[in-house]
Amino acid sequence: MVISRKLQPVGILVLAMAQPAFAQEGDPVIVVTGEGLDETPALPAYDSQTIDREQLLSVPSGRIEDALSSVAGFQQFRRSDSRSANASAQGVTLRALGGNATSRALVLLDGVPMSDPFFGYIPFSALAPERMAQVRVTRGGGSGPFGAGALAGTIELTSAGIEDLAGVAGHALVNDRGESEASASVGTRLGSGFAVVSARWDRGEGFFTTPEADRVPQSARAAFDGWSAQLRGVAPLSEDIELQVRGLAFRDERTLRFEGADSSIEGQDASLRLVGRGEWAFDALAYVQARNFTNVVVSSTRFVSVLDQRNTPATGLGGKFELRPPVGEDHVLRLGVDYRRADGELFETAISAFSGQVTARRHAGGANTDLGLFVEDDWSLLGALTLTAGARLDRWTIRDGFYSERDADGLPVVAETYPDRTGWKGSFRGGLLYRASDALALRAAAYTGLRLPTLNELYRPFVVFPVVTQANSALQNETLEGFEAGIELSPARQVTLSLTGFDNRVKDAIANVTIGTNLRQRQNIDAIHARGVEAGLKAEFGRLGLNASVAWTDAEAQGSGFAAALDCNRPAQTPRFLAGATLSYRPSEDWLFSATLRHVGAQFEDDLETDILPSATTFDAYAQIPLGRQVALVLRGENLTDETIVTRNQGGSIDLGVPRTLWAGLKLGL
Repeated sequence: MVISRKLQPVGILVLAMAQPAFAQEGDPVIVVTGEGLDETPALPAYDSQTIDREQLLSVPSGRIEDALSSVAGFQQFRRSDSRSANASAQGVTLRALGGNATSRALVLLDGVPMSDPFFGYIPFSALAPERMAQVRVTRGGGSGPFGAGALAGTIELTSAGIEDLAGVAGHALVNDRGESEASASVGTRLGSGFAVVSARWDRGEGFFTTPEADRVPQSARAAFDGWSAQLRGVAPLSEDIELQVRGLAFRDERTLRFEGADSSIEGQDASLRLVGRGEWAFDALAYVQARNFTNVVVSSTRFVSVLDQRNTPATGLGGKFELRPPVGEDHVLRLGVDYRRADGELFETAISAFSGQVTARRHAGGANTDLGLFVEDDWSLLGALTLTAGARLDRWTIRDGFYSERDADGLPVVAETYPDRTGWKGSFRGGLLYRASDALALRAAAYTGLRLPTLNELYRPFVVFPVVTQANSALQNETLEGFEAGIELSPARQVTLSLTGFDNRVKDAIANVTIGTNLRQRQNIDAIHARGVEAGLKAEFGRLGLNASVAWTDAEAQGSGFAAALDCNRPAQTPRFLAGATLSYRPSEDWLFSATLRHVGAQFEDDLETDILPSATTFDAYAQIPLGRQVALVLRGENLTDETIVTRNQGGSIDLGVPRTLWAGLKLGL
């Protein structure tokens, strides 16, 4: 049989899935999981929390970012979700180590970094909760695979396997504003492997983010229209080696504040992964990503377009290889290498608010790379004590940076190229876990970390009218130093309490620093220092379940020079207090009722603490009521008390978050 070179990977996958057709009687049964290697024994030494599939499926908003909000310390740059936020502002962080819109936490989907190669935001609208088996959040710097992005922690999303997605499943809901949410998946076993195809479509006119008293005829609802589709196949190549293939495509269009203020994101991702679970266990991964972003800025005084960010193509590619050689039952040794490359450019047009004529055409971009070598060893002693230590060495480059600007006639105004930069940086982490008894575990850890500035921070200025934020091609890498200690108690069966104290410091933190009236610039400030306490409670009492978390963080920015004015101020967009609790009741396997109470403390809009976002407490609910075999009625409620959620406040110009929203629909496949 001859297979085209372009189709060889698909042919290999199909043949591998069909392997049992040629198997002989008595051959061993091959079981594939679609997951990576098992977690290491020392993972609990670091402050980690898992969100299971039931929690993901019962989020009242249906959004993955709201599911993540159940984790103490999780935070987006702004309070808006992925229906009513500009996507470029959807960076994520942990432990109040924020201050700008770029992600300081590493988000992985099946081992692949998901941050946008140019901006660093996370495309949350493409990460449908119903596709996930679980999410694991580990706070604190990481030195393992892709650890150069795990400054504040790591968020690992694992796709659901055939056990959860066999057959046909899906849901369709509509809310009281006429917005809709629909998803469907088809999963089938193919020999010893499986394939799953899934898609989701969300659309609606949205709500007014502008307060009623401030609306003008040009004010617009936060309309959204987004879809995503994923194809995933898993097949055995041998008794202990499996091949995993995943493709993801998405597009999301949004309108914010004014008619014509439209933005869009789109992407196409593909990854190939080999996982070996034999004596010499290994995990080999390769991926490629194509992304784009567009955005139109509308004047808040004349209500016409003043900036058209018409094209921001970016490419991400990379991979990793991790090997776990057999070194004895007491040790789990990890050796590996990973590589990431992000390149992109922006094309934008500035337009006069008075004449409507083009005033400037700008073009900028560059490329960042990171090559990392890592080693980590977990050593189990007497079954009660586990020690872990890891190191990572990164070879980073910032290169090919440029910025050019031409006037309306096409004549050059600015033409700058920036010198390439490169260097080596080591990072480390270590910890211990002591299980004193079945009811008590103690842990402690210390770590360092690294994050390169994104292409967006280096080369792209932006406007949130009337504030202009300048880029800065001279930005230095951020580094983290931190330590923590914690205790985990299990006073009764199915009851777990955790408490963690931490002290994290990001040196050379990148912040949007005010340098003039309505003018900011991205700059490295001396540090962001965050100290705090995180607590969690997970309990099951028969058919009742409780999941609660709270985080209190004392964070401050430390600055000098131009940034001296923000010294000792709280970093922008970082609340001091976060808390949430979900109470669930499952009368039987197919029934489910849950209610979530969440509180976000007050936070400042800017680095100078001039504009405040008041605290907000929201109440959400979810109900699943079976109507027959494999069919259920789903009822969801967001912000049922209709709390006013201020998501932006720039000099009194305010945006609001989601108001009370009621959803109803059907779910197929329970």
